[in-house]
Amino acid sequence: MRRRLLLSTLAVAVVAILLLGIPLAYAAHKLIYEEAGQSLDREASAIAGGVAYTLEARQPVTGAAIAREYPGRHIAVTLPGGAAVEAGPRPRPGARQLTATASGQGVRVRLSRPASQLKDQELRLLLFIGSLALLGVAVTVGLAMVQARKLTLPLRDLAETADRLGTGNARPRRRRYGIPEVDRVAEVLDRSAVRIADLLAASREFASDASHQLRTPLTALSMRLEEMIEAADYPDVVREEGAAAVAQTERLVAVVEQLLARARHDRTGGAVASPIDDIIRQQVEEWRPIFRRDGRDVRIVGEQGLVGMTNPEGLSQIVATLLDNSLMHGAGTVTIHTKPGASSVVVEVGDEGAGIPPELEPRIFERSVSGGRGTGLGLYLARSLAVVDGGRLELIQSRPAVFGVFLREAAEARLAGERVVLGPA
Repeated sequence: MRRRLLLSTLAVAVVAILLLGIPLAYAAHKLIYEEAGQSLDREASAIAGGVAYTLEARQPVTGAAIAREYPGRHIAVTLPGGAAVEAGPRPRPGARQLTATASGQGVRVRLSRPASQLKDQELRLLLFIGSLALLGVAVTVGLAMVQARKLTLPLRDLAETADRLGTGNARPRRRRYGIPEVDRVAEVLDRSAVRIADLLAASREFASDASHQLRTPLTALSMRLEEMIEAADYPDVVREEGAAAVAQTERLVAVVEQLLARARHDRTGGAVASPIDDIIRQQVEEWRPIFRRDGRDVRIVGEQGLVGMTNPEGLSQIVATLLDNSLMHGAGTVTIHTKPGASSVVVEVGDEGAGIPPELEPRIFERSVSGGRGTGLGLYLARSLAVVDGGRLELIQSRPAVFGVFLREAAEARLAGERVVLGPA
C-alpha cells in the first residue's frame, strides 16, 4: 500500500509540475525574445537620434564609432543624402536574426543581432525552472513518504488488532492515530474486543458453573447405579433404586435447564410456594450414603411443614452445595435445621468441623475463593440461586460453620399442598 501511495502521489506531482512547467517555460522563452526585441527598438532609436545630432553638429558619422558603442550588433544607417554607413559584423547567411528599425530627421537605422546570443540566457532560465521542478518532486516524494507512513502504520496496527481478536486475545488497545476515519475503525474494534472478552468470560463462567453444578447430581446418580448392580439379585431393591435414579435424572435435567437459563441471562427465577420438607428429605436421601461411607451422618431437626417461596430445583441445588461443602471441608454430623424466621423461612446447614478460617470469612461467597480442595464456585453459585428466587444465603456462624438459607414466606402457603384438578371434577 505504501508503494501505491508513493507512486500515485509522485504521478500527481509530475503531472502538476508538467502542467505548470511547460507553459512557464514557453512564457519565459517568449519573454526573453520580447525583451530582446524591445531592447533593439530602443537601441535603434538611440542610434538614429545620435546620428542626426552628429549631422547637425557637422561632424562625420563613422561606422567604427557606432560599432564601439553597440558591440555585437550589425547596424546599417542611411543618411539624408542617401549615403549609407555600416557598423559591426555582418550576419551569417541563414542564421536567425533579431532586427529593429528606426527613422528620424531623414536618418534611417536598421539594427540586427544574432538570435544565438539569447540561447545562453534562455538555457539558464530553463535550467532554473527545471531545478525548481526537481525540487518540487523531491519535496512531494518526502511528503508522500511521511503521509504513507502515517496512513499505513495505523492500518497495520488495526490489522494486528483484528488478528488478535481472531485468536481470542480480546484486550482493547485504546490507541488513536489522529485520523478520524482510522480512529473510528479503532473505536469499533475496541468495542468489539470488549464484547468478545465479555462473551469469552461468560463462556468460561458457564463451563465452570456447569461442571460444578452437574458434578453432584452425576455422582449421586452413579452411586444409585452402582447400588443397582450390587443388588441385581434383589428385584425389589433394584426397582426402588431404579425409581430413585429416574428421579435423580429428572433433577439433573432441571439443573441443565437452570444452567441454560443462566446462559440466556434469564434471571427472573421461578419461585413458587413449595414445602421445603420434601426438598430437604430428598437431598438427605441422596447424600446420606456418601456421608456414611466417610463415617458421618446427616440429620434433620426443627419445625416441619414449613412452606417458602422458592424454585424447588434451585433450593435442591443450594442444599446439595452446602452438603457437598460440608463433606469436603467439614467434619462430624451435619445438621439441617428448619425454622420460621421473623419474615422468612430459614434452613440452616451446619457441621462439627473446624469451621471457616478468619481470613476467608469476608470473601467466602466470592467466586474462585476456596479453603483448599474446592473450586471456589459452590457457595458463589448457591448464593446466586438464592438471590434469583428472592432469598439469600448467609454465613451465620464461622466456627463451626453454619450457613443459613432465608426464603420468602408464602403469602398463601396452604395452596402448596393442594392438588390442582384440570377439567371437570
